[in-house]
Amino acid sequence: MYSAVPEAPQEAIKNRPLEFFATDKAAVQAIAQAAVSVELFTIPVYMNSMYSIYGTHQINSKGNTYYKGRQWPGMSTSAHPHTANERAFNVIFSVFIQEMLHLQMAANLATAIGVKPQFTAGSGLQNAERGWTCYGPQKSVIPCIVDLKDTHSYHNVKVNLEALNHNQIQLFLAIEQPEKQAREELRLNAHKYFPDVPFAGWTPSKGFADLPLFGTIGYMYECYARYISMEYSDGQTLWQKLFVNGSVQQDMFNTNNSSHPKKEYPHFSTLFGPEEQDGGGAHSYNKAIDMMCAITDQGEGNAAGIRHYRHTHLLRAVQPDYRENDEALKADYPSYNGEGKPVASADAAARYHSAAFDHYERFQDVKNILESRSEIVSERLTTWEQWHAQGHHWTSDMLINHEYVAAQAPTNIPKPEEVAGALNRLKAAGTGTLKTLSQVSAGAIYGITSVLDEYWQQQSTGFPYPSMVGSGDRIAICWAITGQSPDLSVSVPLPDPDTLYHACQGLQLSGKDSSHQCAAIEVYHTCRGSNGCHAQGGCGFAQLDSGGGSCGSSSCGSVSNKSASAQSATTETAGQNLCGGPTPGPAPSDLYSAPSDNKCKSFGGCAVPISASQLYPESGTMKLYNFEDQPPHRSIPLNETMPFHQGENVYDLAWQAYVNVMKARKQEAGTRPAPTDLRLALPPST
Repeated sequence: MYSAVPEAPQEAIKNRPLEFFATDKAAVQAIAQAAVSVELFTIPVYMNSMYSIYGTHQINSKGNTYYKGRQWPGMSTSAHPHTANERAFNVIFSVFIQEMLHLQMAANLATAIGVKPQFTAGSGLQNAERGWTCYGPQKSVIPCIVDLKDTHSYHNVKVNLEALNHNQIQLFLAIEQPEKQAREELRLNAHKYFPDVPFAGWTPSKGFADLPLFGTIGYMYECYARYISMEYSDGQTLWQKLFVNGSVQQDMFNTNNSSHPKKEYPHFSTLFGPEEQDGGGAHSYNKAIDMMCAITDQGEGNAAGIRHYRHTHLLRAVQPDYRENDEALKADYPSYNGEGKPVASADAAARYHSAAFDHYERFQDVKNILESRSEIVSERLTTWEQWHAQGHHWTSDMLINHEYVAAQAPTNIPKPEEVAGALNRLKAAGTGTLKTLSQVSAGAIYGITSVLDEYWQQQSTGFPYPSMVGSGDRIAICWAITGQSPDLSVSVPLPDPDTLYHACQGLQLSGKDSSHQCAAIEVYHTCRGSNGCHAQGGCGFAQLDSGGGSCGSSSCGSVSNKSASAQSATTETAGQNLCGGPTPGPAPSDLYSAPSDNKCKSFGGCAVPISASQLYPESGTMKLYNFEDQPPHRSIPLNETMPFHQGENVYDLAWQAYVNVMKARKQEAGTRPAPTDLRLALPPST
């Protein structure tokens, strides 16, 4: 083993000439984007390997029994994990969620110093066609941090999207490794890493792409802290010069509303609140340091290198508690059984059990699980890649549990054997299925990142958390069907604004769809909050016709700015509070937009195409719309409404709404098509 390279102490930078301000500003703002990009980079890596773990899950919701006894493709969290698969999934899930927290804090830090954080092409992770360029079988660079070829232990590790295997767990450990270990790993190439602040040779014209490699994520944040703390000859720090009062600050973890009643981090604020709007004073500065400490404490388990930058006169006797609160998680993320009754929260168990451990320690635990050679099958981890390689096929028994009673099951959704047949046919289709599901997965993620570009520029934009869950569903179904990772490097086509799209089979208003194809790939989306689906179909759940379905403000469940009287539609679903269903017991005046002709345009839509198993969780009344054939496809309200009832099939209602609209257009609706294999295979939208 190489001997440790000692960390060089860095003295405080004082009395820096003002002539370097523009140079320093360019450097720290580049670091701000780097922090956002690094946190964003980790999310598909962890999410993809997490969903490669073999397993199925239930989809239950409060007060509903229609999916009782059913299992759906893809693993999920477990309240009482017993098997190797359940334990590994829970641990990775806990890290995955915290990476979203880190992304949020990195973006809030960026806007506080005048940076508009970039999550798409400007992130350095994606190309202009929305394909991810940072992953691949020949890639070895963790963006902004390290080229693994320069390390001792990780030099053969690829920065790729793979099943949970030896390469991936080594990649996870390399991403989260502490600075002391990283310095040992990079001893022979130390000159490339751990740059001193201020950066040598930096100029005002340089930016994010010109940054040196930091060596570890923690050291990147230490450079960040060192820059904002530097003091100029006029007595002001760089933080004081750059801090923006009233910058866009977003929070999806500590909001309080009906669907998220408790703060997940009650002892720590993850944004710059009213008390920090001090023009770059001590309160905002210390909050910035605290946020950087939280990220490094959760990741590498050591915030000491950053904490000493905090202004000593505001140091507390007890450091902030950066861990999730168990009771809050249980309240915010309830789980339900097949009877629709509350049970132990699976998401809360997964997150709180790991809360005391940093990410590096958690991945060491996963490594031990992965390397187990126990003779007990349940103690050995299995991935979908391994399961498919062994020649297995889907059976109906895999899609039910002990509560399933065929005679009592709903007759308006596909039977387990029909879903199994569709899964097997999609698998047999080979590369065509993988290509489609890759585009669906990449498109679902772009639906999130494109909204994030706006989310940190407009305070009223809602965070597309349901879309984050929905993108996971798409990745999970790809693994379950093909045993392969979706290819996120594929181009993601964008909708043509001059085209009147349709949401699902047979629902085309303009022209003919004799082949009964599903929606065009460019309008596939996974959850409301991420789509601009005007005239594309609403799909999973009806949305309030008056607006409000994209959860205005900064959290699911809040009142939309578009319609202060229209409450966000929320359905409590096992494991998560999700925007997407009608508000329980809507008032007679509350009308919803029909799934086949949803006029939502950013406040509706749950999943295109519509799962053949999608049922309404509540009852209500929907209003119907026609659309002009020519751009901009203006919506034309029809003088009629349609009721929908709890447990009714969404596509059934979509088809009936389509028939009624076509009648108003004085056109024949044609013959209702049988569901495609993809619609049969897709789990209900959550």
